[in-house]
Amino acid sequence: MEIVSEVYQGQFGEFTITKSDRLSVIVYRSALAIAALCFATGALLVLFQPSNFEILNWLTWLHIGFSIGLGVALWTIHIYLELLHRVLQIFWAIGAIASVIISFYFPEPLAIAIYEHPIALIGVGFNFAALTGIFFKETFCFNRFETKFLVPLLPVLILGHLANLLPVAIERSLLGAWAVLFTIFAIRKLIQDIPPDIGDKSVFAYLKAQKQQAV
Repeated sequence: MEIVSEVYQGQFGEFTITKSDRLSVIVYRSALAIAALCFATGALLVLFQPSNFEILNWLTWLHIGFSIGLGVALWTIHIYLELLHRVLQIFWAIGAIASVIISFYFPEPLAIAIYEHPIALIGVGFNFAALTGIFFKETFCFNRFETKFLVPLLPVLILGHLANLLPVAIERSLLGAWAVLFTIFAIRKLIQDIPPDIGDKSVFAYLKAQKQQAV
C-alpha cells in the first residue's frame, strides 16, 4: 500500500502528497540537474577551448544529454495549465527531431552546424524555447532571482546570434552567464523542499473534473 503524507488544504479542497508525487519531483529535479551539467560543461569547453576541434564530438554527446534531461524534466514538471505544458513538450520534440535531422544533413559536427547555419539554430532553438518556459514557470511560482535573468537572456542570445547583432565577446559573456545561472538554478532546485514543486493538487483535480464535464 502506498504511504501518504500529511493532509494539505488546497484551493478546492484537501489533498495528500504521496510517495509517487515525491518521486516525480525527484526525477524532475534530477533531469534538470543533468541538463544543467551537460550545458554548463559544453559552454565551458566552448569558452575555454574554442580552437580545440577534438571537443566537438564531446559537444554532440553533451547536447544529447542536455536534450534527454530537458525532455524528462518536461514530462515530470507540475504545471497547472495543461495547454502550456503540452506546448513546451511539443517545442522539446521539435528541437530534438531537428537535432537528429541536422546531424545527418550537415557534414559538420552538430555544434558547428548549429552555430554556423541559422536554419539549424532555428530548429534546435525550440529546445531552448522549452527551457525558457521552465524558467518562466519557476520565476512565476518561486520568484527565483536566477530565472528572472535567464528568461530574457536566452532569447536575446539566440535571436541576437540569428540576426548577427551581437559581437562575439557579448555572445561569449551571455553564454557564460547562462551556464552559471542555469547551474545555480539546478543546485537550488535540488535542495528545495519537495511539496512546493508538487503544487496544489486540488487545482489539478478541479481542472481535470472541468475537462471531463466539458467532454
